[in-house]
Amino acid sequence: MLSSKLLDDIGRQILRILQEDGRISFNELGRRVGLSSPAVAERVRRMEEAGIILGYRAVVDQSRVGYPIMAFIRLSIPVSFLAQADELAKAIPEVLECHHLTGSDGVILKVVVSSVGHLEEVISQMGSCGMTTTAIVLSSPVVSRPIDPIKQQTPPPAV
Repeated sequence: MLSSKLLDDIGRQILRILQEDGRISFNELGRRVGLSSPAVAERVRRMEEAGIILGYRAVVDQSRVGYPIMAFIRLSIPVSFLAQADELAKAIPEVLECHHLTGSDGVILKVVVSSVGHLEEVISQMGSCGMTTTAIVLSSPVVSRPIDPIKQQTPPPAV
């Protein structure tokens, strides 16, 4: 269950700001939310310990590091092949994400590649697990939107 203290209005503000700028100093973060630097540091530490904040990382422009093409590969596979597909996806560095799905496709992969030929190689590797369907991304109007935690609802008073 979400801790109401960790995700009160100030906690929600802290999360919003950190998702936009994970390198912000505790001094600046405290100034923005109206707390001292030590108080903000303690709240962030508690959010990390509670598993609310999982880490911090650089956001990289895939095109500038040699991967101008992003695609989604859907795999239609029997449940008995899920573990094999997961292991294969973990072994292919171009696979950025792997998700299990409901419906006719059991798995969807987000991949980045250097060319259409490179994409064909990745599709071929993953195709060893089952039937693939691929969609190349043309543009991404919404990318990595910050998550706004659900505001805790207080139960109505007992009558």
